[in-house]
Amino acid sequence: MTTHLVWFRADLRVNDNLALAAACRDPDARVIGLFIATPQQWRDHTLAPRQAAFIHQNLEALQQALATRGIALFTREAPDFAAAVDALAAFCDEQQVAALFYNYQYELNEARRDAAVARRLEGRVACQGFDDSVMLPPGSAVTGNGEMYKVFTPYSRAFIRRLGEGLPPCVSAPKPRAGGALTDAPALAPFDYPCETPDGMLFPAGEEAALKRLRDFCRHDAGDYPEKRDFPAIRGTSLLSPYLAIGVLSPRQCLHRLLTEHPRALEGGSGAVWLNELIWREFYRHLIVAWPHLCRHQPFIDWTARVAWQRNDAHFQAWCEGNTGYPIVDAAMRQMNATGWMHNRLRMITASFLVKDLLVDWRRGERYFMSQLIDGDFAANNGGWQWAASTGTDAAPYFRIFNPTTQGQRFDAEGEFIRRWVPELSHIPGKAVHEPHVWAKKNGKALRYPQPIVDHKQARVATLAAYEAARKE
Repeated sequence: MTTHLVWFRADLRVNDNLALAAACRDPDARVIGLFIATPQQWRDHTLAPRQAAFIHQNLEALQQALATRGIALFTREAPDFAAAVDALAAFCDEQQVAALFYNYQYELNEARRDAAVARRLEGRVACQGFDDSVMLPPGSAVTGNGEMYKVFTPYSRAFIRRLGEGLPPCVSAPKPRAGGALTDAPALAPFDYPCETPDGMLFPAGEEAALKRLRDFCRHDAGDYPEKRDFPAIRGTSLLSPYLAIGVLSPRQCLHRLLTEHPRALEGGSGAVWLNELIWREFYRHLIVAWPHLCRHQPFIDWTARVAWQRNDAHFQAWCEGNTGYPIVDAAMRQMNATGWMHNRLRMITASFLVKDLLVDWRRGERYFMSQLIDGDFAANNGGWQWAASTGTDAAPYFRIFNPTTQGQRFDAEGEFIRRWVPELSHIPGKAVHEPHVWAKKNGKALRYPQPIVDHKQARVATLAAYEAARKE
């Protein structure tokens, strides 16, 4: 009997999994799955302990879903990607695998690992890869010259035109294999990596939970998304990013569910704003394929590599801990540290503050976010940080600098979110929470809350000068 192996990575689902569906097309093949944990690789790239635990939870759910279909899921552990190539080759020999199926990962190290696997198995195992973590494969939305766009808006228009020509289909979960369900699936061993169990109410594990959240959001909230998405005190976003990051959901499932509930989203109607967020996700993935140096800590705009960053570890630590003296920044950082997730508007505010107020290298912030986020995704995280730092693909110039106080006043006007995460300020009334020390001085009160670590106006001047000097050099 021919054995087909599905190599699971960031695609922990049975529904709309292109590699799994392809492996199961031959009804006579024996189909098995494999997941290889790489703890040293995770340490090198600061995988968040909450994300590691979330991966394990969803692997358990995946193992059960596969077992009902007669497919065994095996796990192995190798320190890093180089060792994972050896482990995979040995597993193929052990199981007499004839064909290997996997879904592409576009980061540079992952792509090199997959190329090494193909070389190792050449002539022994047929390898098939699939563009599964995207709606459209990289290179699908390009300029008239066939080049990748450098700015999002024209890319988005081209992307929507391509979707209008034909939607990428979703494939069904495989039917049970001829041998029937498995009843003796072994318990998955824990990872040799720090794991911190995420809040199960905030992010329940498994495909069923993810699909229910997707259905509920598209049915009840996607239409109001433009009005609600920027306000962290309310639940106005989808909270689907952790599931997309490790592949419990596919972006095609998101697209089709959105269009089921909002059929005019492609035309700019209801649902279009959330669709645009899905396209941002694609944009950042397509970028790292077109410009692999983005995976090597390099800015997209060359001259920004010359910015003279400040190496102020005390400022960086205050930012990490949420003790900057700017309430909206501190509340956001404490939310992430406590839950592994941060509201998207707050990601922009905190990133801008680190880079443009503290003049700290954006790569330090990028790495810290990855160490905390349950939805850590290299392409999206890198793209977001480079956007905030004005080093990436962005039409706005480097002198876009958020004022953290006015951002808080605009998006958390009454301070509801701030008080939730900064209890030292819980007694300060209404809008006064955004400038607590002004209120305290006026009312003769003492605060157990730090003074602002920098003056925003002065910091803005210094940052503009640093960028201008780098640009002219």
